[in-house]
Amino acid sequence: MVTAIVNAQVFDGQDVIGERNVILDGTQVLAVDVPVPSGATLVDGAGATLLPGLIDSHVHTDLNGLRDALAFGVTTELEMQGHWSPKTRQEIVTRDDVADLRTSGMGVRTKGGHPSEYITSGSLLMRLVYPLLPSVNTPEQARRFVAKQVASGADYIKVFIEDGSTIGYPGLPVINQPTLLAAIRAAHEQDRLVIAHATTADGARRAIASGVDGLAHLFLDAPTPGLIDAIAASGAFVVPTLVTMSTAFGHDAAELAADPRVCARLNQAWLGSLKRSMNAYPQGDLETAFTSVRALRDAAVDILAGSDVSEPLPMLGGLAHGASLHHELQLLVQAGFTPVEALRAAASVPARRFGLTDRGRIAPGMRADLLLVDGDPTTTIGDTLSTRAIWRRGVQQTVA
Repeated sequence: MVTAIVNAQVFDGQDVIGERNVILDGTQVLAVDVPVPSGATLVDGAGATLLPGLIDSHVHTDLNGLRDALAFGVTTELEMQGHWSPKTRQEIVTRDDVADLRTSGMGVRTKGGHPSEYITSGSLLMRLVYPLLPSVNTPEQARRFVAKQVASGADYIKVFIEDGSTIGYPGLPVINQPTLLAAIRAAHEQDRLVIAHATTADGARRAIASGVDGLAHLFLDAPTPGLIDAIAASGAFVVPTLVTMSTAFGHDAAELAADPRVCARLNQAWLGSLKRSMNAYPQGDLETAFTSVRALRDAAVDILAGSDVSEPLPMLGGLAHGASLHHELQLLVQAGFTPVEALRAAASVPARRFGLTDRGRIAPGMRADLLLVDGDPTTTIGDTLSTRAIWRRGVQQTVA
């Protein structure tokens, strides 16, 4: 079936290209800026802006999380630690009621290291998964572990460099350097990106010096001298997860939860989560984080939007699938990004950095993963939540 979206302003994932006809044919974008084909189903986008489906570059998810993400126009979630069977992964590819998924599989960690401290959280999922978390303590173990993750379908590899000092668990054991280097080398030999979890400036410096391709978080403390330049020189990208920093610093997302455009699409467990905060690093300061992320942008470091959402647990408050990515865009703008820069961070930039060549842009041949919103988020970023229509592989979703 051919669908024509007409009269909408188009943000193509990189730039605002003005009002264009966008023609969909099945699962793909057929054409942009052409006459409407005879017999096409018309969707009037007057007063709205058409965006590529958004990409959340840091989540921990399940089928319910993928479903919630799609309800907010997040058509792809990039998971940074999780366990999926090949069968379930294949099912997700063909389903149109949940967001698409890419995953690191299980991360490279040392015995007793992060995130094993969450075993005591009381979460059923965490009790089931975290006791099974493998650990590596030698270079040979790291090489075997990475090979196993790749064989199981990992799209990229995650490594943990976490001493616990900024997340409320100081003194956690941290992976040793020979083992870390072996894991990174093994991943690169199999053409996999390596993304590092590091929440301190010292951890980020070590990750960059070791050759990772990206940082899964912005450091919660202030940057050490030369760190911004080192990240820029390395070519690595950064997923700041400002929403996670905000809740770690003691700020809840109650205002987001109260937004009618949000509360209509989330259940009470997730709305309750948004109203709490982690408060794991109350000495942290958002203005310092904003200064750091601006400095990274000014140094031409690629910034990717990600939320680090997982479960609606008391210890993980302030976050929700889908909604928190929109909050992340708002915080990027609050930090000094233009709305267009923030939107790129959830569209063309993650698609380019993760090699997702079929999404993140509105162009012929791309997946018909699209978000139509009332207003103009390229000037008012909050308009991303004003959903009029969502398409996942060309299938239009029911919008709450």
